[in-house]
Amino acid sequence: MSEIKTVEFNELIAERVPPGDKWRVVVDEKNIVYPSLMDALEAYFSLTRFTGDFRLSPRNGQLYAIKEKQETILPKPAKKYNIYGDPA
Repeated sequence: MSEIKTVEFNELIAERVPPGDKWRVVVDEKNIVYPSLMDALEAYFSLTRFTGDFRLSPRNGQLYAIKEKQETILPKPAKKYNIYGDPA
């Protein structure tokens, strides 16, 4: 029987546009540069209606949405041996 495991991953949603605190939302086709991080978050919410958590990487100038996905873990196959006890 297989198990289901919840895995957390980060999806890039915005990048900082130097100089200053300007941000560009990655999924926005209009390629608008927003004047602040809060404006970029609001724009992302308006585009996607995402209600989860976010992770900021200030050193890299990137903003991530923390998302989850379900993964199926298959059971390991049983080891088989011959009549002498050697792996088959």
